[in-house]
Amino acid sequence: MHWPLPLHLGETIPKDLGDPLPQSWQIAWGGHALANQPLEMFQSNQFWPEQDSLAFGDALIGYAPAGLIGEGPFDAVVRYDLLFLFAYALAFAGAYLLARELGAGPGGAAVAGAAFAFAPFRLEQDGHMQVISSGGIPVALALAVRGVRLGSPWWLLAAWIVAGWQLSLGFALGLPFAYLLGAIVLIAAVVWFRRGRPRLDHRLLVAGAVGALAFAVIAALIARPYFRVADEHPEAKRPPETVEAFSGPAKVFLTAPDENLIWGAATADLRAELENVPEKTLFPGLLIVLLAAVGLGSSAFPRWLRLALAATVAVAFVLALGFRTGDGWLWPYRVVYELLPGWEGIRTPGRLVTFSSLALALLAAAGADAGGRAVRRWLAGRRRDVGPRAATAAGGALCGLLALAIAIEGRGLPFDPGDDQVQPRVPDPPATVAEVAAPQLHLPAARPEDNRRYLLWSTDDFPDIVNGRASTEPDRIAELIAAMDAFPDAATVARLRELGVRSVVLHRDRVGGTPQAGAAQRRIAGLGISRRPLGAELLVYELRSPAAAGAGSAPPAAARSPGRG
Repeated sequence: MHWPLPLHLGETIPKDLGDPLPQSWQIAWGGHALANQPLEMFQSNQFWPEQDSLAFGDALIGYAPAGLIGEGPFDAVVRYDLLFLFAYALAFAGAYLLARELGAGPGGAAVAGAAFAFAPFRLEQDGHMQVISSGGIPVALALAVRGVRLGSPWWLLAAWIVAGWQLSLGFALGLPFAYLLGAIVLIAAVVWFRRGRPRLDHRLLVAGAVGALAFAVIAALIARPYFRVADEHPEAKRPPETVEAFSGPAKVFLTAPDENLIWGAATADLRAELENVPEKTLFPGLLIVLLAAVGLGSSAFPRWLRLALAATVAVAFVLALGFRTGDGWLWPYRVVYELLPGWEGIRTPGRLVTFSSLALALLAAAGADAGGRAVRRWLAGRRRDVGPRAATAAGGALCGLLALAIAIEGRGLPFDPGDDQVQPRVPDPPATVAEVAAPQLHLPAARPEDNRRYLLWSTDDFPDIVNGRASTEPDRIAELIAAMDAFPDAATVARLRELGVRSVVLHRDRVGGTPQAGAAQRRIAGLGISRRPLGAELLVYELRSPAAAGAGSAPPAAARSPGRG
């Protein structure tokens, strides 16, 4: 599905040069923090001198152990590429295991795996590791079902641990998943009460309580820096207008991503009518929906389960539409946004289709199993020379073909080496700045694509940098960068000195069309700073204090700030 990415690990990256670059840095930072400052994981080297700087976006903490392997920008991209492939493999395996635990056969479970992992809407999310990393959801549910079915406390405890790991990858899916788990527990309690409160296995109760407590502790530890950021940075909150911008009409469920091989061109007119298109191409897949409809009317799963899955699809679809302000409608998502703690931090309702996709995948498994049984019955009734094993093989072959067809429907466009929008080549880092005095400011810095590169390149020893890239940019950082248009001059140098920045790194190959286009030619006499080239592309300005400038000395190049990095 993602060929030829495995042939170019570290050289190319999935989707685009947007979020995958800072997410590669995030995972690398997680490993660095585990090894050097495990109790200060969120005090990262971006957005210096802000505190809890990792909490300005989903932190991907669950992938931090992978960051212990390798170092530097190239290894960061290799690691990201491998985790990207792992995320899809886990989504397939998780849905397969959950379908099996719910009673689907191997063929139907394979259809569920393909339907969850390769639904067309996922193509547009390939640049968001925290969204495609959804395999922990079905794995946790599968372990829970297995624990209850076998009466095993260890499987149930493992379910909560996996759920905690899924939450640690980010709140975009982790928060709705936490509420889903709470709803499942509440519904189970109501059913138990209505059945006359039958005796429960105390071992399962203890395991469930311990697991739920562990999940709550993980959630609390991760949420603390986010709450601090929300309190100190009003810009981190998502006002209704922001959520509305990412909300869409019902036709978003008919709109496929542009790169979808089968439906991309066919839905181009629908995409042209939408804004913020990447979050509004939520097409679940025609074959998946058809199989789910068959599964809803089949007897492959118990009736209550089929109805529960259908209800999950409906609720997730309605919530994924978000809301529009001022139209007089009472939007369900607006109610959730206003009432449920933490929900005001989520700006993209469309990502909730991950949950409807899982429910559709399970119903599709039931539909595939029903089709397999129909084939076996037909062969048994029409062909007396066909034995039970051959009939079973024919049913399995049908399921295999359905899984393959689902994968084809969800396939992206063929790889084109000349197309930078499909597995683009990662830009090579310039000369290392690991030994340049930190904290550092890299210029130009007004464009997101610049800061994404600087973050990735900072994985070489993680010097503190003012630059950063996350779903929320601190206002103070944005204002500082906006004030650097005239650098180097007396006002900009004085402001940087006051803040504590020790070096400015000018990327001469990136200044075209920016206020820093002529920075390299501006005079520095009388400013008390020094300037030197570093490699072919960089110009390093070292900011000395006025006293040091008068003495003609400068801080050692290897000096580092005593901060987080």
